Amino acid sequence: MTGNPKLLRPAVAQLWRQIKDFSGYGGEATYLWPRWILLRAVGVIFIIIFLGIINESAALIGPHGLVPLPDVMGQLRSAQPTAWESYLKAPTLFWFSSSPAMIQAVQWGGLLAAIALLANVLPRLALLGCWLSLLSFARGWLIFSDPQIDWLMLEVALLCIPFAPAGFRPGIGAASPPRPLVIFMVRWLLFRVMFESGLAKILSGDPHWANLSAMDTLYEVAPCPTILGYLDHQLPHFWHVGEAILTFAAELVAPLLAVFAGRRGRWWAFWLWLALQAGIQLTCNFGWLNTASIALGLLLFDDQMLTAAARWFRRPVLAHYLANSAAHQTWPTPAPAWQRHSLSIALWAHFYLSIIAFGQVASMPRNVVLDAISRPLKFIFDGFGSVNAYQLYARLDLQHVIAEFIGSNDGGQTWRPYEFRYFPQRLDHISGFIAPRFPRFEATLQIQFATRDKPTTLYRLVAAQLLAQNPQVLSLFAGNPFSDRPPQMIRVAGYQYKFTDLPTHRATGNFWQRTYTGEYQPMIYRRPTGEIGTADTAFDQIAAKAFHGNPAAQSQLGFLFVSGDEGVPKDGAEAARWLGLAAAQGVAAAQLNLALILAQGDGVPQDLGQAAQWCQRAAHQGLAAAQDRLGIMYVQGEGVTKNDTEALAWFLVAAGADHPEAKSHAAYIKARTNLTLSLAAERRALAISDEIASTAKKMGKK
Repeated sequence: MTGNPKLLRPAVAQLWRQIKDFSGYGGEATYLWPRWILLRAVGVIFIIIFLGIINESAALIGPHGLVPLPDVMGQLRSAQPTAWESYLKAPTLFWFSSSPAMIQAVQWGGLLAAIALLANVLPRLALLGCWLSLLSFARGWLIFSDPQIDWLMLEVALLCIPFAPAGFRPGIGAASPPRPLVIFMVRWLLFRVMFESGLAKILSGDPHWANLSAMDTLYEVAPCPTILGYLDHQLPHFWHVGEAILTFAAELVAPLLAVFAGRRGRWWAFWLWLALQAGIQLTCNFGWLNTASIALGLLLFDDQMLTAAARWFRRPVLAHYLANSAAHQTWPTPAPAWQRHSLSIALWAHFYLSIIAFGQVASMPRNVVLDAISRPLKFIFDGFGSVNAYQLYARLDLQHVIAEFIGSNDGGQTWRPYEFRYFPQRLDHISGFIAPRFPRFEATLQIQFATRDKPTTLYRLVAAQLLAQNPQVLSLFAGNPFSDRPPQMIRVAGYQYKFTDLPTHRATGNFWQRTYTGEYQPMIYRRPTGEIGTADTAFDQIAAKAFHGNPAAQSQLGFLFVSGDEGVPKDGAEAARWLGLAAAQGVAAAQLNLALILAQGDGVPQDLGQAAQWCQRAAHQGLAAAQDRLGIMYVQGEGVTKNDTEALAWFLVAAGADHPEAKSHAAYIKARTNLTLSLAAERRALAISDEIASTAKKMGKK
């Protein structure tokens, strides 16, 4: 059964009128005030962006930073066969120079351009400056550029250049209204930002979006959730189902309402979009992504909608002012034909590439003909990062993982963490409301840790700079835990973070519970030569700690040279050296092992007297094996005068600590001695035990 064509024609015509109206070809609508407000918002966002770049650039790409810019530019150049391809793949002003002065010029130039945009001074030129400066950093420090929020602002800035009014101080731009094609392009960008995100969630196959359970997890796995995110996480499942439905309504229904339902539909679309983006901003801290998305939502308005809203809120003066301003819109003298045609070609090329990007999100099959057309365009435009697909959180990471840097300056006996400024680390700490600021350094670390199966070079670079006490890199952290003495070694430990429930928070003050997931990369340490080494094996770690004075590690290393375990070649002299260092620091096991080496002359000259002294020191510390060995020395007269009473006393002390061999040794001595000697040995054993207990008590008090 088919519909009546006569009835369908008016509906189709009405639908076409709504599409034309959304696209800027409706005729009656003007866009002066929405444009003016949007451009001021874009200026504010770029000010925040460049302030962040100024704050972190020296530590990230400066001469003494993590990835010095000259090295990056050299790598970019060597990655392409020709210089021309390098320029297209990584267009950046830093090809002219990668000096610190150039970095300063580009970042401060971007900030001044953003301020000019906010002040409505030469807005088109200001937008070009913002775009070019951000593009230079995004391509010059690619590892530190977030693929979503930087590219969104690059596309916004590029499309806003023809959207902005011409002139030095254009006011609301009544003499330079936006052309319909430009209105269509900026609104098409808004549509893609909205619709692609929702479409990607459906097509990703993530079961959490399919069964509406995604919001049960989202706040916990967000980069640095706020207190509102923590509280929202505690709400029941049905609430989170409602949030998931709101997400789909804002990302799928709202853009369709904006296109096909006229001005009333655009009002609904705006409020749905605002509710979603404001909620995410207040709970999840996704940098300026949500702020920019809200600003883009202003494109849904026209002057007539704002005037009607002022009347609805009973603000007749404001309504009259808005209407009067829009009424003064005039069309300037047409630009030369070559300018109009060039702009049209550039915008339609951008539109075509955005369709290709949209098709990738929608999993559309590739077309050989379209690929042949798009390939040269993509080669030219891809490097500019200004035609993008938007699919944030299409798939959810089910774990919130953090890798923290931990250092030691006492040979690994104690470890101190380097605290991040913003991201979760302390269990009783919850992130503040830092958005729309974007902590680029911390965000990059988390992205690298969460998305890479193997340790990345970045973590080693950071660890090495911390080991060197680089003040610029240290400034990226909340503080320096080694203001007393520099660290000798750095570990990178991985942890999974989960929210606590409210009763646990009330009882402990903790927002988080965390589980150690292992070492993210091998420990690095400073070698005897001053170079930085990597402790790839267990032996390397023990050796590094031993070199830096850890007595337990020195004892363990000495034992490895004695036993030949872990593939270590037996070496009595090396064993005696490390055991001697540990023994001198009071490690009882090292004292006993050193005594055995000296008694046997294993790799060192035999010295029974020294052996007996080290064995006595270990025995007086309560080491049962040393007590038993000292008893044997008294029986055999090794380094000490033979004395069966003293021998039996030490055997009894060791037997009291459940040393099995000492019990049999004590029984053997008792069998060959008289009762008087046995009683004397028992009294001596009691005295020795009292001495050991007293010494242990004193040491415990220390």
